[in-house]
Amino acid sequence: MNKYTGKTFQFPSPAKLNLFLHVVGKREDGYHELETLFQFLNYSDSIEISVTEGSEIALLTPIDGVKTEDNLIVKAAHLLQDKIRLKNTNPLVVMGAKIRINKILPMGGGLGGGSSNAATILVALNLLWQSNFSTEQLAKFGLSLGADVPIFIHGFAAFARGVGEQLTPAKPKECWYLVCKPQISITTSSVFSSPDLPRNTPHLPNDNFNKFYCDEDLFDDNKYHNDCQTMVINHYDEVANLLAWLVEYAPSRMTGTGACVFSRFSSEKEAVELQKKLPNGVHSFVAQGQNKSPLISVVKVIEN
Repeated sequence: MNKYTGKTFQFPSPAKLNLFLHVVGKREDGYHELETLFQFLNYSDSIEISVTEGSEIALLTPIDGVKTEDNLIVKAAHLLQDKIRLKNTNPLVVMGAKIRINKILPMGGGLGGGSSNAATILVALNLLWQSNFSTEQLAKFGLSLGADVPIFIHGFAAFARGVGEQLTPAKPKECWYLVCKPQISITTSSVFSSPDLPRNTPHLPNDNFNKFYCDEDLFDDNKYHNDCQTMVINHYDEVANLLAWLVEYAPSRMTGTGACVFSRFSSEKEAVELQKKLPNGVHSFVAQGQNKSPLISVVKVIEN
């Protein structure tokens, strides 16, 4: 009998930042070639999972505006079940789960919330169902759900190429950030389908791969930027105005495809002080960058 059956476990599903994001080309399949630097934040959704003997996947906390069958949490659980069936033809080994999520990451913010949720489900259920897929296998499964899913599965800060799946470990400084979101949401598809998106940023030289350390100034716009920000601020005044306000106080940049903007600080106190001054209507939180995902630590504790 599975030792985890009937027990309930909590797993973090952290946010990420794209410290920079360069669009270096477009592929024949319609996807874009990227160069980006991922770092996690110590700010997470929380996912509660109870293993069941049946094969039903029950999401007990549906998200407003998202059909259950379209939720990446449910898609990830079903995907792992399918992979288990291919691995073992005995239907009795396919288990189920009851899942609850405490959602605090904003949707349409560029923080990777949906991808992080999917990754947490794949990693957590792989452990709890004892399906024994490797991290590399899980990352390959996750890529079919979204380009950002593999980084959350691997769980280390990384320089990424391809659509975001070719990862080189990196150690950017673990700064404090004020993360702000205006009262809009931006879909990834709307940004990458825009004719105004820059798609020809030169590749970074290979010798830059191992330079993303504490002494690297990632806010040097002559070296690094976010190509999606260039397009978004021309179409969304809310993001443009928020960025213009924030850069008066601290180095600031949009993450992912937006709409969230992050500002860098050397201390939590500095970030909190600026948070108090934010204009009305801006959702915000203060968090520290982390080069190791908290999900990996929790999984190791449960394993042991």
